[in-house]
Amino acid sequence: MCWKFLVTLVLLNVSSVWSGGGCGPLFKGKCTCGYGSYDNGRRYIVNCTDTGFKDTTVLENLPAETEVVIFTGNHIPELPWNVFGQMNDLVSLTIVDMSNNGIREIRGKTYHHVSNVHRLILNHNNISIARDDDDMNHHHPRVFSNFVNLMELHLTNAFADNTSAQLSEDLHDIFVNSNLTKLIKLHLEQNEISTFKDKHVFCDLPALRDLHLGDNNLRELNFNVMCLKHLRFLDLERNKFEMVKAKDLAMLDTVQTQPGRDVNFMVDFMYNPFRCDCSISYFHDWLQKTKVDARNKDYYTCRRNGKDFDTETVLNLKVQRCKTQSQSTRTTAGHTATLVFLLVVLCFILVGLVAALIYVSRDRINFRRTLAPVLSNVSKKVQYTSIRDDDCPEVHV
Repeated sequence: MCWKFLVTLVLLNVSSVWSGGGCGPLFKGKCTCGYGSYDNGRRYIVNCTDTGFKDTTVLENLPAETEVVIFTGNHIPELPWNVFGQMNDLVSLTIVDMSNNGIREIRGKTYHHVSNVHRLILNHNNISIARDDDDMNHHHPRVFSNFVNLMELHLTNAFADNTSAQLSEDLHDIFVNSNLTKLIKLHLEQNEISTFKDKHVFCDLPALRDLHLGDNNLRELNFNVMCLKHLRFLDLERNKFEMVKAKDLAMLDTVQTQPGRDVNFMVDFMYNPFRCDCSISYFHDWLQKTKVDARNKDYYTCRRNGKDFDTETVLNLKVQRCKTQSQSTRTTAGHTATLVFLLVVLCFILVGLVAALIYVSRDRINFRRTLAPVLSNVSKKVQYTSIRDDDCPEVHV
């Protein structure tokens, strides 16, 4: 009898987790709906993973108690207007995951009834937000405007391949027009980003605390981070940094020392292809003295002559030779400047002595007597050369 009671209890628990295992006939038996464990809590989940859907019609019929929507692994190249329907009142909806659906375009009026959503996940899609792409305008600046309480935006590998620097301008336009004032976490990993044409791309995200830019092609910090007053973590893992410019390190120090900062600022440069040469010396010294928390700094490595097998940890790198060379260069430059200065001074002294000597000996030198023969000779030459052609006799043949 005891085992029968346990089996009954398990079945009751299963039925309470998934309400019948289905969401009604409109979902064609492909999705599951019910309460389950998600994000360390018990939530009502609608899960349509790898169902083969080619449109989002089923999402217009979500149960009113839905808290989490997982609609992944389908084939939806374009999200239409009102993806959750016009009549739904999804006040409990807090998490939307639409990853890996092959999404290329998101219309400006796609998302409604999402005012309480705090996490939107659009990872591993093929989204275009360009103003002019193949004669099609995919740029919809207000695409996230209804996510007024959005706190996390996940866009890992979300954009079309060969993303250009124009992406930063298009993103900035979206951030400005969508008014994402509560966004604290932004993921932009694996988007082939090599540079940000718009330096202020993130400056209209005033609450941003975590910025994830790992697995891109960045070689320098060519965007403004000092405008992010609450930034606590900057992820730069697995980019293309061979060295870090002094101005970039100074900017990171400025972020850390901004007035009113309530948390320590952390940056991660792990797995970048640093070079083991003198260009790394400034970064080496910065790691030892900065107040910025460089996460995993003891494990940063650099490569010699670009060889992966010939590596050394940055902090253990001997940079004394680089410092000696630098000091030697500065010393040589200083000596050259000193010599030039002394030469100029000596020239002035020499000119002054000659002038003084002439002044003192002026009475002994008769300039008129000395210069008169010279002036007379010059005058005669001038007279000879000034004979005009009409002074010559005319010759007739």
